[in-house]
Amino acid sequence: MPRSVNHVASRARRKRILKLTRGYFGARKNVWTVAKNTWEKGLTYAYRDRRNKKRTFRSLWIQRINAAARIEGLSYSQLMGKLHKAGIEINRKVLADLAVNNPEAFKAIVDKVK
Repeated sequence: MPRSVNHVASRARRKRILKLTRGYFGARKNVWTVAKNTWEKGLTYAYRDRRNKKRTFRSLWIQRINAAARIEGLSYSQLMGKLHKAGIEINRKVLADLAVNNPEAFKAIVDKVK
């Protein structure tokens, strides 16, 4: 008796992965094994980079705060130390946004801790 194989399901599974790899270069988009490996590796990169994005943005915020603080005559570390000592709980994301979009408010915060 011939072996029964569910071709519909296996074909659908392959088509799903190949659809996800559309736009990739060369064999990565249309050769099943290469496309599958590339897609799996992409998931690993996505997981890693969701964490790295947080690191990158924190670094950007620190650079923006430092630039704005130096205009006011303080370094980044001095400003953060004085904020902590004054008991002002404001995170770097908000502080960087104020430094870029609302310099008057940033200056008011700096004047309060000086």
